[in-house]
Amino acid sequence: MKLVAGNSNHKLAGAIAAYLNVEMTNASVRRFADQEVFVEIHENVRGEDVFVIQSTSYPANDHLMELLILIDALRRASARRITAVLPYFGYARQDRKPGPRTPISAKLVSNLITNAGADRVLTLDLHAGQIQGFFDIPTDNLFAAPIMARDIKEHYTTDNVMVVSPDVGGVVRARALAKRIDAPLSIVDKRRDRPGESEVMNIIGEVDGKDCILVDDIIDSGGTLCNAAEALLAKGANSVTAYITHGVLSGGAVARITSSKLKELVITNSIEPTEAIEAAHNIRVLSLDNLLGEAIARTADEQSVSSLFD
Repeated sequence: MKLVAGNSNHKLAGAIAAYLNVEMTNASVRRFADQEVFVEIHENVRGEDVFVIQSTSYPANDHLMELLILIDALRRASARRITAVLPYFGYARQDRKPGPRTPISAKLVSNLITNAGADRVLTLDLHAGQIQGFFDIPTDNLFAAPIMARDIKEHYTTDNVMVVSPDVGGVVRARALAKRIDAPLSIVDKRRDRPGESEVMNIIGEVDGKDCILVDDIIDSGGTLCNAAEALLAKGANSVTAYITHGVLSGGAVARITSSKLKELVITNSIEPTEAIEAAHNIRVLSLDNLLGEAIARTADEQSVSSLFD
């Protein structure tokens, strides 16, 4: 087994390597003066099972190009099998045509990864499960729910917890977590007039006196969660905490979270946390090294990955 990483998340890649007790493969991923990406693998990978660890997070296009060129370099170096490990799969929110003459960019990116030479994909909490079908190669979609469930049990009395989906589209994800911790489920019904803005309309479920846990896959601007927290507290909730897999947190999202009524925002390190995130008093980061490391080990050993979530 060989592990190779781009520049998107060195800390997570190093933690995965430590979990697996292997050294990161010596590789250079750098830029020419005009910002073209250049990759060079400094070790022999002929006949090896190689895992490329790279989130396509901000700057998304740069990190995507690094991933594609890393895969191409490994293919041309005669690696036996190349697995693209994408803790965060960018462009996943563009999984359908929301209007006329718009692209399905998630499909385009999946084609790019496949055509670059990847043999399989390992990713986490896809925005929409059907994106797995966009790939014409084996694709494993892992879930952060077991990590979140364990953390909730450590910090809350679960008999007073209410799991809340911030919108109707996230009900399946929220229900899966609620089932793991044996908690009831509530839904925030909202109307979004334009991208990046949301208006909370109604709370479906009885949240009075409950410690509410908002669950979602991505937090970007943070507006949806902040509005949902205010609505839940207005309905009598004791506290509101958010558990989100991918902390995109673009623009002024961190400042919005720190000044909000959220008790805490808990994210994973699928995207490398910025200094602002690490300094925020009410943002906490869970590490994915054990989950991704175990999934990589099982893939390398041709063992079941789905049994991780039984």
